[in-house]
Amino acid sequence: MNTIMRKSVLSVAGLAFAGGVFAGPIAAHANPVDAKPATAVAVQAGAPKPQGEQSHIDLNGEQTANVKAIIAATKKAGLPERAAVISIATSLQESKLENLGHLGDANDHDSLGLFQQRPSSGWGTPEQITDPAYSTTAFLKGLKQVDGWQDMPLTDAAQTVQVSAYPDAYAQWEQQATDLVAQHWNS
Repeated sequence: MNTIMRKSVLSVAGLAFAGGVFAGPIAAHANPVDAKPATAVAVQAGAPKPQGEQSHIDLNGEQTANVKAIIAATKKAGLPERAAVISIATSLQESKLENLGHLGDANDHDSLGLFQQRPSSGWGTPEQITDPAYSTTAFLKGLKQVDGWQDMPLTDAAQTVQVSAYPDAYAQWEQQATDLVAQHWNS
């Protein structure tokens, strides 16, 4: 790996670490009682099989709009469906696809938005981070810096960007994210 690429990867990793290390506690406060095992089995051609037991939540209108915003940002970035699957699964874990503002006492730091990104860690201003297109683009920028993200397990790709205290938690949302992309990619 050349020096410029190595510095870029290390910079993104540092930003992701600083921005994501505290994102895990938000996931711990998420209501796991709402999650139920998924029954759908649609998988993108060529995509790795989902790892482990899968969770599923029913989405409301706001959450569905956020799915569509993530897909639109992924397309605008010129990335494939797999990037949207990773992004949606990450957002399902971090915020249940809700564009969260500051959570007060339930949040001991400044994580915001769909991906629980932190203004204090350089992800953007609170206004930017709570804009679904901006926050998705920021996440995708980090994802593109991960060598081989297209072929690695979803939870590894998401964790490399987010650096969560719960690195394996993203895997449980892969099936629902895959199904949502299949449903909305061409709509």
